[in-house]
Amino acid sequence: MPQQHFRTIWQLTLLFMLSSVLAGCGVNNIPTYDEQVKSAWSQVENQYQRRADLIPNLVETVKGFARQERETLTAVVEARSKATSIQISADDLNDPAKMRQFEQAQAQLTGALSRLMAVSERYPDLKSNQNFLTLQSQLEGTENRIAVARRDYIGSIQVYNTEIRTFPGRIWHSLMYSDMPIRENFEATTEDAEQAPAVQFE
Repeated sequence: MPQQHFRTIWQLTLLFMLSSVLAGCGVNNIPTYDEQVKSAWSQVENQYQRRADLIPNLVETVKGFARQERETLTAVVEARSKATSIQISADDLNDPAKMRQFEQAQAQLTGALSRLMAVSERYPDLKSNQNFLTLQSQLEGTENRIAVARRDYIGSIQVYNTEIRTFPGRIWHSLMYSDMPIRENFEATTEDAEQAPAVQFE
């Protein structure tokens, strides 16, 4: 009986030591970094949603001052509708075509918003409206948050892909995580897309 007890203790000790060695060798890095990629993308989506939530109020404010700008307002509403209709799940992060479609819709909305903002130059009363100024400030802040969230997403992909392609992560990937592919990075879909739109309300 004492010998069996000793063997059990030895097995548990060996198991604990093996677990510690594996953890120290980075066996958990790949799934950890994968979760960080997903979390970073959620923040990108969160900021895009914040922008989409601001747009109805912005459109209504401009509409009150610039009723003849129907075409510009319609373009913004339609671009917002298209952008919010394309949803990305965690699984879609591995689908470059789906990601491109999502980013193209967001870029189209960015362009429509830029044109809407340019309208304010023709309407002095609109430029001084407090509601408009507040929405302008919130929108500019959101564009900056989008840029930061996309930067963080790109960084998390870099860490994840580097882990998969370098030692010892490459070994763990081939042995345990071969179903987790290298991820496509964010690609700009419009010229200077890494910059927030130039919105002027002077």
